[in-house]
Amino acid sequence: MDTQMQETHREKEENSPKLWCLEDFEIGKPLGKGKFGRVYLAREKKSKYIVALKVIFKEQLEKYRLQHQLRREMEIQNTLDHSNVLRLFGWFHDADRIFLILEYAHRGELYKLLKKYGHLPEKQAATYIASLTEALAYCHQKHVIHRDIKPENLLLDFEGRLKIADFGWSVQSTSKRRTMCGTLDYLAPEMVENKAHDYAVDNWTLGVLCFEFLYGFPPFEAENQTDTFKRIIKVDLSFPPTPHVSVEAKNLIVRLLVKESSKRLPLPKILEHPWIIKNADPKGTFNEQ
Repeated sequence: MDTQMQETHREKEENSPKLWCLEDFEIGKPLGKGKFGRVYLAREKKSKYIVALKVIFKEQLEKYRLQHQLRREMEIQNTLDHSNVLRLFGWFHDADRIFLILEYAHRGELYKLLKKYGHLPEKQAATYIASLTEALAYCHQKHVIHRDIKPENLLLDFEGRLKIADFGWSVQSTSKRRTMCGTLDYLAPEMVENKAHDYAVDNWTLGVLCFEFLYGFPPFEAENQTDTFKRIIKVDLSFPPTPHVSVEAKNLIVRLLVKESSKRLPLPKILEHPWIIKNADPKGTFNEQ
């Protein structure tokens, strides 16, 4: 489907040193607003292909010293080509703004779906966890650690297929890292304790997300940051008494939320877990309830 955009991009590379510019697009409605800019629905004029155009203000990047982080995000996302990773087709800039040409995810953030329904049924949750696992396995093969998987960074396309969208905290590395980054409720214990970390931080986050999908809130939520950190470090995990979450689902969560990172369930084993096999849609798509 995105071959039209790729072909247009190749033509531009061959014929013009400038590549993309704003005149190549018809700009539509705003899709979202962030700290550093906005996202718009857009259509590439030549191919008629619908995309999301992310507009980032250079002044904001300089103010918060995020130029290097954005460059790294763009370089990483541009190399990834997986059905569960949002495509970055290209980018361009003018005097004041940077424009990212992104795959358009018609159904928007998974976060909004979770807020709408409170929690997800097991088949839907398992489908998303399986899709995420496959996407992260692909990323890890490319030596990319995501480090910030959360519902706000997961989008759904027209068919209900999950897409990892934000690679702002990602890193491409074969060695252990020490930067504390990501979002509070999803941090692995080794990050909270400022210890070296590796790919297994993403496995931990899958456990947090699985819990949140099924219960509607993250497992280590507390009144303040200090208490949340304490709960994460102790792996203070408890399951609310509810009939809608199966024993198999809880078993998967327990095997992912393990303090010692090397003992967390590996990604291939997640896909072999009975709960995933029983509930996940092999096509990776799920239509809304």
